[in-house]
Amino acid sequence: MKKYVCVVCGYIYDPAEGDPDNGVNPGTSFEDIPDDWVCPLCGVGKDQFEPSEE
Repeated sequence: MKKYVCVVCGYIYDPAEGDPDNGVNPGTSFEDIPDDWVCPLCGVGKDQFEPSEE
């Protein structure tokens, strides 16, 4: 699964890790994250994330 990076703060969403503190279980692809999820560091929405080049 592809990682996504926040264009505002640089946070990297890694599907292998998820975001369990905010209700996203490990193994959840970025596309499957709820639309109301926000970056845990800066609070912007999913529309401010781009696929990581890694």
